[in-house]
Amino acid sequence: MTQFKHPFHQISPIQNPSMNKNQIPRTRPWSVAGFPTSKGLTNLGDTNCMEQLLIHCANAIETNDVTLAQQILWVLNNIAPPDGDSNQRLAATFLRALTSRAATCKMLAAADAPNNNNTHKFSVIELANFVDLTPWHRFGFTAANAAVLEATEGFSVIHVVDLSLTHCMQIPTLIDVVASRHEVPPLIKLTVADSTFRDIPPMLDLSYEELGTKLVNFARSRNIVLEFRAVSSTYQDGFASLIQHLRVQQQNHLGYTGEPRTSEALVINCHMMLHYIPEETLSGIHKTDLTSFLYDSSSVITSTSSLRSLFLKSLRGLDPNVVILVDEDADLTSDNLVCRLRSAFNYLWIPYDTVDTFLPRGSKQRQWYEADIGWKIENVIAHEGVQRVERVEPKNRWEQRMKSANFQGVAFSDDAVAEVKAMLDEHAAGWGLKKEDEHIVLTWKGHNVVFASAWLPA
Repeated sequence: MTQFKHPFHQISPIQNPSMNKNQIPRTRPWSVAGFPTSKGLTNLGDTNCMEQLLIHCANAIETNDVTLAQQILWVLNNIAPPDGDSNQRLAATFLRALTSRAATCKMLAAADAPNNNNTHKFSVIELANFVDLTPWHRFGFTAANAAVLEATEGFSVIHVVDLSLTHCMQIPTLIDVVASRHEVPPLIKLTVADSTFRDIPPMLDLSYEELGTKLVNFARSRNIVLEFRAVSSTYQDGFASLIQHLRVQQQNHLGYTGEPRTSEALVINCHMMLHYIPEETLSGIHKTDLTSFLYDSSSVITSTSSLRSLFLKSLRGLDPNVVILVDEDADLTSDNLVCRLRSAFNYLWIPYDTVDTFLPRGSKQRQWYEADIGWKIENVIAHEGVQRVERVEPKNRWEQRMKSANFQGVAFSDDAVAEVKAMLDEHAAGWGLKKEDEHIVLTWKGHNVVFASAWLPA
C-alpha cells in the first residue's frame, strides 16, 4: 500500500500492523432492538441495545426522572467500557456526555460529572500527521485542490480565503499541486480567520502569525510566493469582520500588492467550518450591526433569516471564482435531544469503527483521535444554546442554502474524481466514493461520511 506523506512533514500515517487494507471490520448491525428487559448484562452489549439504553436515558433526563436516569447510567457504565470494542467505546462516550448533561440538570452531583477537558494541542507536525490518518479531511483537500486549479487557470494571482477546521493543513498540498502544474507559478494570497477555532478541536499550539511564517517558508521552498494575512474574525457572528475586510479590498480594486482585481482569482475554501456559524434565525441573535456591517443594503433580513444563509449571500456579493464546500453529511441540528442523540449515534459510529484499521490501542494518536470525537459528542449531547456549536447539516440542506444564495453547483472533472480515487487507494478498504448530482461523497462501508461540492456564482 502506498503511504501518503503530507508535504508539511513527510511523515507517513501510522498503520495497525495487525490489520491490512484488505481486511474490513464487521459491518455495524442496523436492526432496531427494543428496550432490554431480563437479559443479563453480558447480553446488553449489543449495539442496538446500547443505543436504546442511551435513548431511554436521554428521555429520562429530559423528563427529570432522576431514578430511571441513574439506573440506566449505572447499567451503561457496566456494559460500555471506555477501552472496549468500537461499539462499546462509542456508547461509553455518549454515556459520559449524558452524565455531563445530567449533572448540568442537577440530577447528579457536580463531582460525578466526567472531566472531558483532555483535548490535545497539536504541533504543526502532529496536526499534519493527524489529518493524514484517514480520508476524513484528505478527501476534501484532494477534491478542493483539483477544483481550485480548474477555476483559476490563467490567473497570475490566486487569492484563497481559507475557512478550515484544520488550520490551513490543506494549503501545503495546494502549494505542491500549483508548483507542479505551472512553469511560472502564480502569486498565492492566503487570508484566514484568526481567533476562530481556539476552543474547537483539533487545536493548534502556536499562533496564526507563526503558522503563516511556516507556510510562507514552505511556499518559498517550492518557488512560490505566498502572502499570508490573518483577519481577527469568528464564526459566532458569521465572520463579519472577514467579510468586511474582503469587501473593502474589492472596493479599492486592489490586492495586497496593488494589482488590479481583474488579474486575481478569488477562491473561498470552506472545509468543515460553515456548520459552526449559528443556524438559528436572527430573531435570537443581535442584528443591530449585521445590516450595516456584514451585509450590504440590498440584503433582506427578516425574523426567519438564518445567519448561515446570510453569510452565503455575502459570499455571493464578493463574486468569487469558485466556492468549495466540504462538510460532514449528517444532521445534528434538532432541538430535540433524543432525535439529536439518535442522529449522532448513527453517524459517529463511523470514526470509532475506522480507527481500528489504522491505530493500535494505547497509542497517543488514538487517544487524541477519540478525544476529538468525544468533544463533538459532548457538545452535541450535553450543551444547548450558544454553547452547542456542533450543528452539522446534511448535504441536501446546504444545496438548498447555496442555490438560495444564487450559486450553482458545478461537477468535479473526471481528473479530479480520479485523483480522489487514487488517494482512497492509499487507505484501508472500506472507504469509497460515489457521485450525487454534481457533488461527490466519501463513504465508509456504503454510509455517507463527508461530501465535497464546488459552486459558481449563478
